[in-house]
Parts: sequence; structure tokens; C-alpha cells
Amino acid sequence: MSASTAVLRTEARLFTREPGALFWILVFPTLLLVILGLIPGFREPDPDLGGLRVIDLYVPVAILLAMIVAGVQTMPAVLSSYRERGILRRLAVTPASPSHLLTAQIVVHAIAVLASVFLALIVGRAAFGVAFPAQPWGYALAVLVTLAAALSAGGTLAAVAPSVRIAQTLGTIVFFPLMFSAGVWLPVQAMPELLRRIVELTPFGAAAQLLDETAAGGLPNLGGIAVVVGWTVVLTGVAIRWFRWQ
Repeated sequence: MSASTAVLRTEARLFTREPGALFWILVFPTLLLVILGLIPGFREPDPDLGGLRVIDLYVPVAILLAMIVAGVQTMPAVLSSYRERGILRRLAVTPASPSHLLTAQIVVHAIAVLASVFLALIVGRAAFGVAFPAQPWGYALAVLVTLAAALSAGGTLAAVAPSVRIAQTLGTIVFFPLMFSAGVWLPVQAMPELLRRIVELTPFGAAAQLLDETAAGGLPNLGGIAVVVGWTVVLTGVAIRWFRWQ
């Protein structure tokens, strides 16, 4: 077994032993979707939303919420903990290098988020009749580029945070603005035009637009893709520049 495979298996095993992370990434977004779906008014078509129901808009929101939790709450705290406890430094002198650990964390969190995506889509369809994306390949592309942006944000927080406590504090500070831009409190489509245009310049605001467009059968908007990919490139560059193994 290669060192990278061994690290990946170990990190996956440790991740499954973290009930908090499993709940907030896998369960909570879909649970929020179910709670909102039980509100009668959210299941009624709204002319102001182009005939869509509010619950239709919250399936993409649940997906984005899972990415935000994984990117800015869970992964930075884990990596900062490993650095603070000297695990990254000790790995540097073994066949399993710190880069293997970083890759394993990205893979594990990506798989957890993708599982949450499928869960939200299936529950939305089964419980509330939310249609599956009419443009599945475009929807998948939007999910993947947004996931890359979320995990690059996590890498940035892990890079600049010298301790677990600071990583958690920074994660909390950015968590709520990201939730707002993703439409957790107010769907992006329902925002005033000026606010919507500003929000769509953020990675999750642009992602919300991409998911809604592809869910309706359209192709991913190149402008939205450019915004999400641009944020990913910038955040990845910051993470690489400032990340320290010890």
C-alpha cells in the first residue's frame, strides 16, 4: 500500500468517527431543507419567483451550505489541529508526507460534500417534488467548481490560522456572510436587484446562480463560472503562499 493510500484510508476512518462533522456536512443541510419544506407557503408557486416555489430554491442552498460547512468550519480546524500538535512536522520525515495528508483531507471532505449533494437532491425530489436538474452535466460542473472554491477557502483559513482556536474563530467570522451570499436567509433570486448583483460577485452567490440556471435546463453562465474559478485561483494562491507545515 502506498503512503498516500494509507494516509487517505486513515483520514477517512478518523472522519467517520467525528459525529459533529458528519452531522453538519451530511445531515444538517438536508434537515434544514425538510424543515423549510414543511412550511405550507414554501410549497406554493410564487409569481415573483417565475412560478417556482421557495422550496425549489432551497435545494441548491442546502448544497451550498454543505460546502460552506466543510470548507470553512471543518477542514481548517482539522489541519490547524495537526499543525498545532506537531503531526505535520513529524510526517515530513516519513514516507507519508504532509502533502499526502492535505490531499487526503481534501478528498475526504469532497466525498462527504458530494454525498450531501445527492442526499439533498433525493430528499427534495421524494419529499417535496423538487425536480432533478434539467441540465445534469452543467449542474455537476457547477457543483464541482463551487466545491473547489469552498475547499480552497478552507485551505486559506488553515494557512493563515496558527492555532485551532483561531481557525475556528476565523471560520465563524466568514461562515455567516457566506451563508447570506448563498441565500440561506433569503434566496438570491428574491434579493433586490442591486444586492443580487453584488452577491453574485461572491463565489457562493455566483454558484447559486449557476445551480439555479442549470437546474432549469440552461447551460452554466460563463460569467458565473469565471467568478467561481477566479475566487478558487486567488484563494488557492493565498493558501499555497502562506501555508506552513509547522
